[in-house]
Amino acid sequence: MKRRIDPILIGFVGAALLATVPAVAAAVTQAEQDAAWNFMHHRAGPLVQAVRDATARYRDVSQAEADGYTPVLGCVSGPDMGAMGMHYLKASLLGDGMVDVAHPELLVYEPLHGGGARLVAVEYLALADVWDGAHADGSPPLLMGQLFDHTDAPNRFRLPAHYSLHVWAWKYNPAGVFSMWNPRVSCAAFTGV
Repeated sequence: MKRRIDPILIGFVGAALLATVPAVAAAVTQAEQDAAWNFMHHRAGPLVQAVRDATARYRDVSQAEADGYTPVLGCVSGPDMGAMGMHYLKASLLGDGMVDVAHPELLVYEPLHGGGARLVAVEYLALADVWDGAHADGSPPLLMGQLFDHTDAPNRFRLPAHYSLHVWAWKYNPAGVFSMWNPRVSCAAFTGV
């Protein structure tokens, strides 16, 4: 038995479905916008607030450069997880075997269309051999209660094994404040530093 499908009914159902898609997408987008606004305009958790207090002056990348931060690694992105952005390293802090909330080893910027860069995060980095040599108990770095990630060598960054902690203090990250990658960061505007 063949069923006849009414083309008017198909058109009506299709139109109803299409009408709901933009509303759902807008609701998600508005929810993300609200979360981002709340993140930037309300007092953050203790570690995020400490990072903001310590790095507010580096929102201007020229101030970071004047204080000894230099660009490294280009603009770091992932094929399916967003990006980190452009890293600026203060070499005098790397390899000292310490982590200090007021002195991040790396500042992370997102390149802007038309030039410039926006501070989005910081990265604390401790070389594993130095850290492990100074901490016989084998414990990874801990900063204000937050454990660092461990990255073995070899790795895509061509760095020795290291511990790192990203803190997305200056841009909302739906993947989490301490995630390595931010799906809302892009390297599309990167022209080379």
